[in-house]
Amino acid sequence: MDTAALKKHCRAYPGAEEKLHGAPSNILVYSVGGKFFAYFKTSEPERWRFSFRAGSDRFLELTGMPGIKPARFMGRHHWVTVVDVRQLPADYLRELVDWSYRRALGNLSRKRQAEALHEASEAVRARLTPVAPPKARPRLLAPSRFAHRAGGRS
Repeated sequence: MDTAALKKHCRAYPGAEEKLHGAPSNILVYSVGGKFFAYFKTSEPERWRFSFRAGSDRFLELTGMPGIKPARFMGRHHWVTVVDVRQLPADYLRELVDWSYRRALGNLSRKRQAEALHEASEAVRARLTPVAPPKARPRLLAPSRFAHRAGGRS
């Protein structure tokens, strides 16, 4: 899949928006409901490098492949950058972008999800079920701060 075909694929998602951000970021962003799911770098020397979000399990798999690396500034959030999209099989790349879109959709409220998918057919809705973000881990209390409440006092 080349860059033009991938751009067309990203624009085809229900509710997807394409926006060009100029200097200093120089990126072409694809989002749904204001949540990014993919972007292209538009300036040299990284022109047309493609980035998207991957799951934590896929992140390790992808960053171990040649031509794919953690996205600059976004790697800690499991975003990866593909240096040349023509090196990946088209079906595999579509699957990865589908997941990224579904994750962005899952970060929206149910009302905004319905708005984004309202014109999509039932088959498309079934294929693009939102991926819920992982639940936040509960904070642990510092033991020294609340040790006096543990019942050791008389």
